[in-house]
Amino acid sequence: MEENFEPQETNDINRIIPVNIEEQMKTAYIDYSMSVIVGRALPDVRDGFKPVHRRILFAMNELGLNHNKPYKKSARIVGEVLGKYHPHGDSSVYFAMARLAQEWNMRYTLVDGQGNFGNQDGDDPAAMRYTEVRLDKLGEHMLDDIEKDTVDFQLNFDDSEKEPSILPTRIPQLLVNGSSGIAVGMATNMMPHNLTEVIDGCIAYIDNRDITVDELMLHVKAPDFPTAGIIYGMEGVKSAMHYGRGKVVLRGRLNIETKPSGREQIIITEVPYQVNRDSLTNRIGELVNEKLIDGIAHVNNESNSKEGTRIVIDLKRDGVANVIVNQLYKLTELQTSYGINNVAIVRGRPKTLNLRDLILEFVEFRHEVIVRRTQFELREAEKRAHILQGYLIALDHLDEVIAMIRSSATPDEAKNNLVNAGWGLDEIQAKAILELRLQRLTGMERDKIKEEYDELMKLIGELRELLANEGLRYGVIKTELLEIKEKYGDERKSEITYLDNEVRIKDLIKEEAVVITISHLGYIKRTPADEYRAQRRGGRGVLGGKTRDEDYIEHLFVASTHHTLLFFTEKGRCFWLNVYEIPEGEKTSKGRAIQNLIQLTPDDKVRAIIDVKDLKDEEFVNSHNIVLCTKKGIIKKTQLEEFSRPRQNGVNAITVVEGDELLEAKMTDGHSEIMMAVKSGRAIRFSEEKVRATGRGAIGVAGIEVDDENDEVVGMICVNPDTDASKTVLVVSDKGFGKRTPVDEYRFTNRGGKGVKTINVTDKTGGLVGMLDVTQNEDLMITCKSGVTIRMKVANVSEQGRATQGVKLIRLDEGDEIAAITKLDEEPEVVAILEELADGSIPAVTDIIEPAEPGAAESNDATETPDQPSVEDNNSDEPI
Repeated sequence: MEENFEPQETNDINRIIPVNIEEQMKTAYIDYSMSVIVGRALPDVRDGFKPVHRRILFAMNELGLNHNKPYKKSARIVGEVLGKYHPHGDSSVYFAMARLAQEWNMRYTLVDGQGNFGNQDGDDPAAMRYTEVRLDKLGEHMLDDIEKDTVDFQLNFDDSEKEPSILPTRIPQLLVNGSSGIAVGMATNMMPHNLTEVIDGCIAYIDNRDITVDELMLHVKAPDFPTAGIIYGMEGVKSAMHYGRGKVVLRGRLNIETKPSGREQIIITEVPYQVNRDSLTNRIGELVNEKLIDGIAHVNNESNSKEGTRIVIDLKRDGVANVIVNQLYKLTELQTSYGINNVAIVRGRPKTLNLRDLILEFVEFRHEVIVRRTQFELREAEKRAHILQGYLIALDHLDEVIAMIRSSATPDEAKNNLVNAGWGLDEIQAKAILELRLQRLTGMERDKIKEEYDELMKLIGELRELLANEGLRYGVIKTELLEIKEKYGDERKSEITYLDNEVRIKDLIKEEAVVITISHLGYIKRTPADEYRAQRRGGRGVLGGKTRDEDYIEHLFVASTHHTLLFFTEKGRCFWLNVYEIPEGEKTSKGRAIQNLIQLTPDDKVRAIIDVKDLKDEEFVNSHNIVLCTKKGIIKKTQLEEFSRPRQNGVNAITVVEGDELLEAKMTDGHSEIMMAVKSGRAIRFSEEKVRATGRGAIGVAGIEVDDENDEVVGMICVNPDTDASKTVLVVSDKGFGKRTPVDEYRFTNRGGKGVKTINVTDKTGGLVGMLDVTQNEDLMITCKSGVTIRMKVANVSEQGRATQGVKLIRLDEGDEIAAITKLDEEPEVVAILEELADGSIPAVTDIIEPAEPGAAESNDATETPDQPSVEDNNSDEPI
């Protein structure tokens, strides 16, 4: 029989598909590279693990190897991982697991190893048949709640098992322990950090989602290596924190000791991260043999597992230790540079991340875990409550249920009879009732069922509230992070040192609100704001500072330790001082003479202080002005930019004529309204635009008329009508009377006039002592010449008309007078401090002195009087 093969050949030809070899290779290589990037070499940003580490921990958890259980042979775990999840070489799995137990490689170990796991000298771990492992306490937290549907599971390589695609870690593992790996076309090299600092950074992010990298670096300062060492310079670290790429230079720690013979020794007690101690010792020997380092007689590695690192370098008699140390830093791994490249898998794609990105991704992942865990717990609670509800129904109809079950021929018939009995039972409840043990029918067991049901309903309500409230969920994240911090947090191991060209003292100073006090005789100090406590109006007050005889607190305000203060003196000079440079003292301490901090002449004194956040901010200094006024009513405006270059000797801010002196200085934005008040009780209001800007050396122009030798300006405020609409004018007399008045009650005039009445001055009130612009949320500080200081809520000072004499704010001892008034600004950090202090910290003062009735006027003279005539200066703007 003749065979015909032609049709078959035609079919084979039709099955051949021509492809472009270049395109095929490109596609295949991209698939391979993505497999390496996603499935092998790069960590996931959420749990910080590569697949091999994730599978090792999951397998150990499945085997029940908790920290309080017996160890198991490493080979057992390696076999479990290879057979179920990770079809690669056994040595790759074993060395990955061993690394998780090496305290010189992991900042916080996740596996607890027993046996020889190698050392810092480069020795490998013993064979897997000799070593034993179990999960460390912290390693267990990587798998917390994994059984509660918190993460997705996927099929393993042969679809026979399921493994987690991610672990529901409770700590920011990627930042804490770092990671390194080489993929295809990219690599990652992430440094370890301190757990306490990272958790503080996470909590700071939760509290403020708009937090910047610089603000986060106040918490997460720099990498923190398990082998300690000294971080040498911060520029590269800052670059990595901001952009995800940078470098960190790490030096080993050493001491120079002198032997009894008189020769010196260099003792190295810490080597940089992942530096082999034997290799370092051999390298030093090679440099000596090659004559590249002179002065070393002998070097030996005396390190051991008990005492840690100890490399001893004996010097020759003519060896200079400091010179040799610098040579070691330059020529050996005693100083090592690490490139930081924060690349991780984010939603399936590799991405370079800065510090804020890493914290954001972890916090959002934890939020997702909390949501899924809560949903799972809610489902389980509702299932159990549903069954318990069926039990309670059955117990309420116990006799009928028993009779119905006995009369049923089969379990299915009994179940159907229960469902159709009209008691509201469904099949799930009916089945549970049929499986109920007889002992649960006793009265005591019924009470237990009812109690369990009530507790479950309470839990269900809490879980539903948690799912409905995002703030509560983030609160749970914070609570769990703080628990981890309390259990496992520790101090930094790696010390941070700054290079000479990058040292900024502000980086080392914690930013916080402090109270600055300056006494009449010129003593200055800064005190933490929480040392002052709020009191009711009319209270006796607390001592604001111990002063010498006839001295009293004259200036008192709140500033940040990172800000700069501009000091203006009564002779018209301006000086600069950083807040952190002011000596810190207790509330009752005297402080330090200001002449020791700024070059103030003995016959001059500080009259005004302006708090500036950043003098290097060009946009800010060019858009703001300094407004100055004198006791004789002169007003002057100068651009802040002219005060933005600090000089040690100070500069002239205003030329003060003989017989006059500077009283006040304010910072404005160019659109303010200026108000000035005089001792006799008058005040004037005019636009800032009426005062043209002049240079620092100018005299100024007329602001308010002062025509009495005994009269003088006592206060000046600058109010922006657009941003300060809620502000009122607060005035206080020297005998303790005060009030608040709306700004609009003062009519607009040109500068240089007499103004209108602002307080009814009588013998009982005394002359006007000060004027402030305040809001209801601020606090008022009143300082007496006796040194007593009282703080009260501005809201407790009643609002009255211009011509009233006000109410009693503080009861003074005979002969005492008010020296100064100031306010605590409505800054967020200050408000937070004040709210915390005010919560339960207001003392009872009725046993000291009877407080004045809130809002009660002290006189029946609280009636409006006609305005004083205004005196114009024909709009003259020429300096006088």
